[in-house]
Amino acid sequence: MAHPGIATTPVTAVADLDLERYAGTWHEIARLPMYFQRKCTGNVTARYTPNVDGTVTVENRCGTEGGEIASTGVARRPEAFARGKLEVTFVPPWLRWLPLVWADYWVIALDENYQWSMVGQPGRKYLWILSRTPTLDEATVERLKAEAVAMGYDLSALILSGGTVS
Repeated sequence: MAHPGIATTPVTAVADLDLERYAGTWHEIARLPMYFQRKCTGNVTARYTPNVDGTVTVENRCGTEGGEIASTGVARRPEAFARGKLEVTFVPPWLRWLPLVWADYWVIALDENYQWSMVGQPGRKYLWILSRTPTLDEATVERLKAEAVAMGYDLSALILSGGTVS
């Protein structure tokens, strides 16, 4: 097995991502820590809704000790031919012309039936394992973790979210 942080394969996005099939609600199963989710304690979901202009509305929610946090943003394809690569932002529309407000959102593993996905970015700082249901079988989670390690992700700080692995 690869050592964390030493890539045996590059971080690559899936060859094809059908945004209509990807649309809907996803439950977070696991993630690497990130600043914007520091208060999340469970019940983490993301809902994706395609728009007529080709963008996707992104609605993130999570449970906290004091209730719930919700944020709404937008995702877009930075390149028409890079089907599995998206960029996402949560800033107001009048700031979206700035390149630095867009973050990479690459679907790096995807179930053929769109029942689970793994999302990352080329810098290997962020990673999410998502499922259509609040739980995902342990074998699938372990396989996705192994794929992430092979791509050079350090999973020593991986957080298993409120979605219990069954």
